[in-house]
Amino acid sequence: MASDTRQVLDIDGRWPAICVVGPLPPPSGGMAGQCDQLVRLLRAEGLDVALVRTNSPYRPEWIGRLPVVRAGFRLLPYLLHLWQAAGRAGVMHVLANSGWAWHLIAAPAIWIAHLRNTPVIINYRGGYADKFLAHAPRHVLRMLAKVSLRVTPSAFLQRVFSRYGLTAEVIPNIIDLSRFAPVPQRSFGDAPHLVVTRNLEPWYDMPTAIRAFARILPTFPRARLTVAGSGPELFRLQALVAELGLQERVRFSGRIENSDIPALYATADCLLNPSTVDNMPISILEAFASGVPVVSTCAGGIPDMIEQGVSGLLVPIGDHEAMARELLRVLQDASLAAGLRQAGLRQAERFAWTRVRAQWLDTYRRVAGERRES
Repeated sequence: MASDTRQVLDIDGRWPAICVVGPLPPPSGGMAGQCDQLVRLLRAEGLDVALVRTNSPYRPEWIGRLPVVRAGFRLLPYLLHLWQAAGRAGVMHVLANSGWAWHLIAAPAIWIAHLRNTPVIINYRGGYADKFLAHAPRHVLRMLAKVSLRVTPSAFLQRVFSRYGLTAEVIPNIIDLSRFAPVPQRSFGDAPHLVVTRNLEPWYDMPTAIRAFARILPTFPRARLTVAGSGPELFRLQALVAELGLQERVRFSGRIENSDIPALYATADCLLNPSTVDNMPISILEAFASGVPVVSTCAGGIPDMIEQGVSGLLVPIGDHEAMARELLRVLQDASLAAGLRQAGLRQAERFAWTRVRAQWLDTYRRVAGERRES
């Protein structure tokens, strides 16, 4: 593997050092999980990879409880680390998002890389990109236009960028298939186990999943729903569960450690994804790799991941009745569920490191070459 990497990345006999700018768990999943995986896998290839962490723990810890002060305590060390890492890097890979995250994290990284003459890859993520770019100051689009390369994990975000005159390449999220294994399809009788593995934020619309679950109880009276995640919506969701009389059937497990997520999927009969805004959810990739059928809304880039009726079932955003109907189809039709399982497993293979690796290595080679040419 190492010799292969040398052939791909060799530039004038020297390996370009890579600086990855992004968050690490906790929390698990999403951008932090992808950043952690990417850095670990690149280092395993023998590459020189520096990480500038964007969510470093506060020191001292109590600073984190002071909203304004904590920004300065994190920003100043972040800028210093960026300056140092950009000076020795052949390419800077910035995991970027919308809103304040762009202005406080991505923009400084781009400016410092420019001052240090380091080419930049913006790896843009998040389902709010269209809304953000539509209302962002003009300099945001100019800054995006001037970076060496824009990379998105989905064709959905690629289409969003094109609406603003920006090209982008698609390199998908990574799923570590060594961590997930499909369990044999089981007979669950009237007690299927359903899971939701998203944080408890308004845009993930947990009430739709809970109401859909309530609709299937007349048919599956011993069904269980595990909501794995944490967030500000917890008390409101607990109140909804109590209102619907589901206290014995719905469990809020809180955030589950990344290492324990495969065990949860191994007990699941279906994954529900009720999000209203999304790009390329890692939770769906994890369900695919675990052989768990998926019923999801059609938000954002999800239709690019799921072929309706083949690798999953899609429903309109906010429609708990439709979600309940499709969930019942999965639970009542063993052949449909088996087909979804097999298609999901095949789909997961597309996102394995063995597939995605060559795309990232070629991207680094091309972008790092700009520095040599300049």
